Amino acid sequence: MKTASASSTIHYGVEPGLRFALLLDGHGGCRQLDMAGVCAWKPEDGVLWLHFERDHPAAAEWVERQGGLDPFVTEALLEEETRPRVEPVDDGLLIILRGVCATAPEEVENGNREIDLVPLHLWSDFNRLISLRDSGHYIMALRDIRLALEKGKGPQRTGDLLALIGDKLVRDLEPVLDGMDEEVDELDEMIFHGDASEVRERLKLLRRRSVQLRRYLAPQRDALNRIEHDDAPWLLERDKLRLREVIDKLMRFIEYLDAIRDRTGILHDDLSTVISERIARNSNRLAALAALLLPPSVVAGLFGMNVGGIPGVNDTWAFVIIVAFVTITSIATLWALRRIGWL
Repeated sequence: MKTASASSTIHYGVEPGLRFALLLDGHGGCRQLDMAGVCAWKPEDGVLWLHFERDHPAAAEWVERQGGLDPFVTEALLEEETRPRVEPVDDGLLIILRGVCATAPEEVENGNREIDLVPLHLWSDFNRLISLRDSGHYIMALRDIRLALEKGKGPQRTGDLLALIGDKLVRDLEPVLDGMDEEVDELDEMIFHGDASEVRERLKLLRRRSVQLRRYLAPQRDALNRIEHDDAPWLLERDKLRLREVIDKLMRFIEYLDAIRDRTGILHDDLSTVISERIARNSNRLAALAALLLPPSVVAGLFGMNVGGIPGVNDTWAFVIIVAFVTITSIATLWALRRIGWL
């Protein structure tokens, strides 16, 4: 059987559509295979882990023609939009999960660090695990497992590998939820002292994101629960125990996400209350200003009419008297507004 390199470092993306092909040695390590080695692989050689780019034509051709998979499994592995689910087929499992995706390390400086949940398509049986993800996605959980295999501390069996993938996928959710919780705390402080339009926009995006995450995490919990209760012969009790712990952790994350969503709803109500109070306060100030300007406006309107009989036309002190009257009425109005609490 051919290997791609004698080096312990795993190179990925060398073959078109194939990110890497690893032959587990049963002791926590692995050997990397090229496509010729994959074609020459036999079940008695050991557990084979193949990781493809789902949307690459070469990967689709291999899965359809050389994978030896059931047509139903082939179609599901290459499907574009999927939600987390598990389907047992013979002694194998068709698994669709979601994992945290981020920009690849070599693209962080110029790329977008936006984090999202992206699909990971899996087929697992006694001697083989096939995983597929889109070419534009970078799932950190698979990178960590690959690095562990390089160091000789990785999984040894198919069930061990599958349980570890589920564990890593759920583990990577924690920093995402922590970041969302910190943003909620920040918005809580900004409600009374920050820009209302900015807070409203960020709250809207945060609520939308929490709903989107909840949409995939609940089915993912059900999918992992179904794997844990499956009677596949290559799933040992220790694998199921690890999956049970992963499910418990995922349930806590879902509750955490529900709490974040509820907090954003409360903050939205608080923001609406603050905005309403600001509008009411400004309206009171405008009404008070109009009330202060009412006496001078009435006097100016009366004495500004172009009709005969206006008093004080020939009186030298008429203007002084009018100004004094307006001043007194304005002061009286101001006092009255303060008395009733409008100012």
